[in-house]
Amino acid sequence: MSRIKRWINMNNEEFNPDGSLKDEARQQMLSTGMSNEAITDYALSLKEEYDEWKHLDETDPEPWPIYTAYDFFTEQEKKEFNPDGSLRPEYVEYACQIGISESALEQLEWRKKIEVDDYNKVSAKYAEKGINFGAWQMRGRIEDNRTYVQRRQQMEQDLRNFEPEDSLPFDKDTSY
Repeated sequence: MSRIKRWINMNNEEFNPDGSLKDEARQQMLSTGMSNEAITDYALSLKEEYDEWKHLDETDPEPWPIYTAYDFFTEQEKKEFNPDGSLRPEYVEYACQIGISESALEQLEWRKKIEVDDYNKVSAKYAEKGINFGAWQMRGRIEDNRTYVQRRQQMEQDLRNFEPEDSLPFDKDTSY
């Protein structure tokens, strides 16, 4: 999305979508004792910011990677489900062979479709506000993974330094 959408979302109480100060906001500021000059200076500074963000959107748009719910499926889920949350036919066949009931599979599929639908709704809602929900979620996942690797490396160092077991982030006998 655009910087302008974020600007409008942040300032929509006082400013119009074109970056101009709303009359109601001006009146409210006057009623609190602000001078016309101070209000005009404030409105001009934010209009300049609006124009700058608009220019940046036109000349240097922010990258907007598209992530779907499928991008957040585990590797196992990707073997079992299609991107829309429906079960893959080959998984249904396998699941029936190992004794999973049809009703259990329907329930599983129903839940995954709801999960995909919820992701899509939240993503669209955030996009209206100029926030890339998928990219935000992905950054969180990447950060979580980075943290895990860092904690694991620290644990290896702690083991070499004979630190007490109760201070370790993981069980030392776990194969990590």
